[in-house]
Amino acid sequence: MQLVFEQLFGGEGETQTLVDLVDYAPGESDRAYIEGVVSGVHEHAEEIDEEIAACLKGWRLERLSRVDLAVLRLSVYEMKYGGIPVAVSINEAVELARKYSSEQSCPFINGVLGTISRKMAARA
Repeated sequence: MQLVFEQLFGGEGETQTLVDLVDYAPGESDRAYIEGVVSGVHEHAEEIDEEIAACLKGWRLERLSRVDLAVLRLSVYEMKYGGIPVAVSINEAVELARKYSSEQSCPFINGVLGTISRKMAARA
């Protein structure tokens, strides 16, 4: 999530950022997963943002906090392209919001992701 967040500010979102900023040196399998997710979110950002924007009631994508947008982008990517079970991705997104955003963001993120997951299920 931190690397997706960094991309919102024009950063590269490279794994080295984790080493530099949060003193986390991922192993080879973690590094591959992280790089795949970060590049996937970047590659599919337009589609992901369309999914998110379609579920915002009374909000515009531009008005979301960057933390919330990073959490939403990561979760939508996981649900659509990452093979992560929807319930797991939503739960992790809410926990990330609780840790990095605000308590008010938790139900908001849960609601947006719940709506997206129902739309995805209806399309399947």
